[in-house]
Amino acid sequence: PPLLLALLAVGRATPCSPQPNATRFVCTEPTLSTFPTGLPTTTVAISVEFTALATLLPTALAGLPQLRELHLSSNLLTTLPEPLLRPVPTLRILDLTDNLLVDLPAGIFTGAHHLQHFALRGNQLQVLKPTWFRHLLQLQWLDLTANKLAEVPPEVFHSLSSLRNLDLSHNRLATLAPGALAGLRVLEQLDLEGNHLGMLLPATFVPMPALRLLFLQDNKLQALPAGIFLPLRHLRVLDLARNQLQALELPPRSPGPPLDLDISGNPWDCECQLLEALQQVAPQLITARDTLCANPPRHRGRQVAEVSQAGDMVC
Repeated sequence: PPLLLALLAVGRATPCSPQPNATRFVCTEPTLSTFPTGLPTTTVAISVEFTALATLLPTALAGLPQLRELHLSSNLLTTLPEPLLRPVPTLRILDLTDNLLVDLPAGIFTGAHHLQHFALRGNQLQVLKPTWFRHLLQLQWLDLTANKLAEVPPEVFHSLSSLRNLDLSHNRLATLAPGALAGLRVLEQLDLEGNHLGMLLPATFVPMPALRLLFLQDNKLQALPAGIFLPLRHLRVLDLARNQLQALELPPRSPGPPLDLDISGNPWDCECQLLEALQQVAPQLITARDTLCANPPRHRGRQVAEVSQAGDMVC
């Protein structure tokens, strides 16, 4: 019937229609290619995800003075207009996960003083720019996982004085330059898993005295500088699994629960240096079955924990 066809046509034309006076707007329509308009001024959260959205107008968020959350994950965005966030100074959460972003405008966060949670996971970023983070003094959580970052420029995070969680995992980092992590005085969790790190400088973690969780697994670390973990007196989790380490450096033993330590998948040299370190810090070894000695020959294939506890070596 003509009426039914007309109603179907309207439905196809407006797959995601704003509701008057609503506070949240959600759209996951795969065919959506333009950002919805006419959102009520009462909107505090927008989720436009898993769509065909490839571009945003500079005025896309105009008229939304109460917006606190913007979720734009799993779209086709390749760039963002610099004025995009200026109409929404109250924004707290920005999620751009799994888009095609290769760069961001230098001043895009100029007015985003209240942003606390920012996800850029799964994009195509190759370079980090200090101008992005200069105004984000309240940012607490930054996710840069699974981009194409080959370096962290010195002091790029220097302004992030409130940051508590930084995820740089699954990028292409081979080294960390001096000062790369400067300014992160309250950082509690750092994830560098799945990069190409072959070495770390002795002062790498000096700027982060509050660090509690450190993930370095699945890199190419062959040795750790003496005392590299000494500044980390609050460390509770250290993951060094699946590197190429033969000798172990550990943070100093501190009051509280034992250090959760994963050192599996490394070719450990089970001589005095390793065994003494384990005895002094007394960590809780995770996946002990896969934590095996490669040397000396008499211990090859034995579990490190077993050799350490046996006490049959004179050191």
